[in-house]
Amino acid sequence: MGKLGDSLDQAVEGAFTRPVPKSAQARMKYLVKQLKGTRAAAGVLGVSQRTVERYVAGTLKRPRKDLAARLEREVRRRWQPRVREQAKRRAATTDGLILDTRARFGYTAAPGSTDDARLRHLTQALPPQYAARLFEARDRGADEQQLLAIAAEGLQEIYFKDRGRRARGLLVEFTDIDYIDVDL
Repeated sequence: MGKLGDSLDQAVEGAFTRPVPKSAQARMKYLVKQLKGTRAAAGVLGVSQRTVERYVAGTLKRPRKDLAARLEREVRRRWQPRVREQAKRRAATTDGLILDTRARFGYTAAPGSTDDARLRHLTQALPPQYAARLFEARDRGADEQQLLAIAAEGLQEIYFKDRGRRARGLLVEFTDIDYIDVDL
């Protein structure tokens, strides 16, 4: 995924109430339990069923780097699903989210004003409707450009247009992202 998608995932993971399992054996046991069998876990990880059984039994302890990364990704994706959904729901209904970014912002504005893109650092709270749109798009499998378009629209309306009180007709372009961080 891209920077914004990864940042959304990290923000939701910040709501976890327990740490994610650390050892390969604990991660494998969790994955087998969630997927209801070693065959399903093997299919998700791209290894043999016997390999999964060996990790569960503890005879294999250190996975190769690629398997370790896949194992961590799959466990994180499934860890504490109710806590994850509660955090998303709270952000989408009451709290919103905080977007901290350093990126290049360009404008399409009225004649006589500058529309040159420039690098800015913004930390802005976005209301729940933008959080809901971002999480819905992320869950649907939207790509990074679609997520950035939603974030740019939110920044445009809240920060640049001040909720419609100024700069009517201003369109914001959100490009050249140095970093982006989301917090719930």
